[in-house]
Amino acid sequence: MTMGILIPFLFLLWIVVVAVVVVVLLVARKRRSGKGEEQARQSDTSDTLGEVLKAHRKRCGMTQEFVAEAVGVSRQAVSKWESGGSLR
Repeated sequence: MTMGILIPFLFLLWIVVVAVVVVVLLVARKRRSGKGEEQARQSDTSDTLGEVLKAHRKRCGMTQEFVAEAVGVSRQAVSKWESGGSLR
């Protein structure tokens, strides 16, 4: 490429890159604001810590035994946490 063509090409490329970055940032911002609303709705509920732990474990497809092994406690301890028996 000659310099006469190279400079407009690089300028156009720069404009495209800036446009793509702006679009990505706008999409990320929109997703973040949507998650904030979802978290606000969830915080309004009165679920116990045990209920939240159980729901998250099930949503992730984990068993009590898997969680217990990952954390280093017994399966019975995880069961107690979820039932509200003990959080120690």
